[in-house]
Amino acid sequence: MYLIVIAWMYVVLMMSVAEATHSTGTLLGAVITFVLYGVGPVSLVVYLMRAPARRKAIKAREAAETATADPEAHLPDSFAPDAGGHAAGSVVPVAVDASVTPVRKEP
Repeated sequence: MYLIVIAWMYVVLMMSVAEATHSTGTLLGAVITFVLYGVGPVSLVVYLMRAPARRKAIKAREAAETATADPEAHLPDSFAPDAGGHAAGSVVPVAVDASVTPVRKEP
């Protein structure tokens, strides 16, 4: 891709030199030729051709930021910590009121 850009800039440079050194040409015409035929279109083409690479880099950067911000985001639910405030298998009674009987206990 860059070989074509370099070749086109060479052609435009030679057009500008020919414009500047011609008997009816001017230096202002050479500068305008260089900018309008060379720098403007080439910068636009290079910008448009680099768009997929920029998009890919942005996605990679966002993925890296997400991974560093929340290291447990990529883990499955079985590895995630318990969201409750109680320890597993706690001996804390569920119902404090004595009149409420547990579900599996016979009276």
